[in-house]
Amino acid sequence: MNERFAASTLKNPLLPDEVIFSEKGVTFKERKVFRSSENFVFYNDIAGVEIDSGMFFSTIRIKARAREHEIVIENFTKNDARKVKELILERAFH
Repeated sequence: MNERFAASTLKNPLLPDEVIFSEKGVTFKERKVFRSSENFVFYNDIAGVEIDSGMFFSTIRIKARAREHEIVIENFTKNDARKVKELILERAFH
């Protein structure tokens, strides 16, 4: 059940963003050179998922209930972004 998706290493070879699915929720790891963040969200706290697709890569935006800001993870392949969205929607809105 623990599925893991990592962003493309072409744009950020050392610190790719990650999405990690567990039984109760999903963890979003956003990594930058001087800071990083890790957000865990229970599936039932997810209000929506959006994908912004560029020519090669996609950005995933997670809207969580009771959070002021959305969670943004970047540089995923289009296929991985669609699969992440599909898994989140399947588990959050079943």
